[in-house]
Amino acid sequence: MRVLASFATLVAAVSAQSVIESSSFGYGQSISPSSDYLPGWLTGGEGHVPQILSDKLILTPPYPGNTRGFLWSQTPVSQSEWTAEFQFRASGPERAGGNLQLWYTKDGQDKIGTSSIYTVGQFDGFALVIDSHGGRGGSIRGFLNDGTTDYKSHRSVDSLAFGHCAYPYRNLGRPSILRVKYTQSVLEVTVDDKLCFQTPKVALPEGNTFGITGATPENPDSFEIFKFVVSSSSSGSSGSIPVLQESSQQGNNQQGSSQQPIVVRNAQEPVVQTTDSQATPQQLVDIGNRLQLVDQATNTLVRDVAGLASKFEDRHAEAMQQMATKDRVASIDARLQRIEQALAAIQRDLERKDYSSSFSQLHETLKTSHLSLHEALHDSLRNIITAASPRMGFFICMIIAFQLVLVISYVIYKRRRANMPKKFL
Repeated sequence: MRVLASFATLVAAVSAQSVIESSSFGYGQSISPSSDYLPGWLTGGEGHVPQILSDKLILTPPYPGNTRGFLWSQTPVSQSEWTAEFQFRASGPERAGGNLQLWYTKDGQDKIGTSSIYTVGQFDGFALVIDSHGGRGGSIRGFLNDGTTDYKSHRSVDSLAFGHCAYPYRNLGRPSILRVKYTQSVLEVTVDDKLCFQTPKVALPEGNTFGITGATPENPDSFEIFKFVVSSSSSGSSGSIPVLQESSQQGNNQQGSSQQPIVVRNAQEPVVQTTDSQATPQQLVDIGNRLQLVDQATNTLVRDVAGLASKFEDRHAEAMQQMATKDRVASIDARLQRIEQALAAIQRDLERKDYSSSFSQLHETLKTSHLSLHEALHDSLRNIITAASPRMGFFICMIIAFQLVLVISYVIYKRRRANMPKKFL
């Protein structure tokens, strides 16, 4: 199989290398016997649940964005030296982004969950980050933490990387092969059989668990996982631990014969062989399910496109109704031309004529109107005052009559007093 082509070099170099089955997937005929779960792993996410297919696992989808996905092994690694092979693919539009993390930590499911290197808190272990850091087209960086550094609140998480290399991982059209090899003397990271970085100063304890997390922004990348195999080079491995081998037939390659991978479960079980030209019933069922999903998605897209087309036609008809006809546009244009001509004629008349005499006449007219109004108002006020005031002759007569009444009353009083009898003592 093509998936095992890069693994052949490692198998040839290291004898008696065994796969740690509880921490691995994708090394057999299919990733999982069921599309509902991944044996030995916990799967989940935010905004999307990782989709398990026969040959790959979609950690984050191409649509929609702002999603997260995680895979966490349920079994800690008890080996002190190990090699992890990780095959992934990232695809998306030109300006898409996201990050993919490979973790080897303590209590990863509880303390990390769906977090990325930028949103994780205090974790204990090793993290390998694949993203477009700095806009350079892609990079692979290594991070370490002993549980004391809170990455989420750190001012510059990028400065905590202890090793890195540039790697344009997006839209390659093929899976990228990433290997992490840890021994008591060195930690080595290679990508596509090329050294990325290595260091002898890292010590990773036994008992940690592996995990994979992915996070995407609004414009997302789709991260697909094809294979994750953890192997141990311990010579004391029992026969019950699965061993992955690849037979080579170099002499028959020129005659068209293909290589056949052999999965040996133990020394007593029969050997199971598969070829690329054969498909199992399970694979056919899975292909049928995938075709049904594609058909459903296509039908949904067709319905959406039909709805959009109907809305577009309605809006186009409404716009056409609101648009003026050719005759109306010509009429409006003619009216505007006549208005412009009239304004131009008025402007020319104003420029030619001298209106000083007209203004003088207007001034005299206003002056005459003001005088007439003033005289009329003065006469009206005088008449109103005269009509409303009492007559002076009547007032004088009243005064004289009052005085006469007083004189007559005094005379009468004197006469009566004179005629009264006199009293003598």
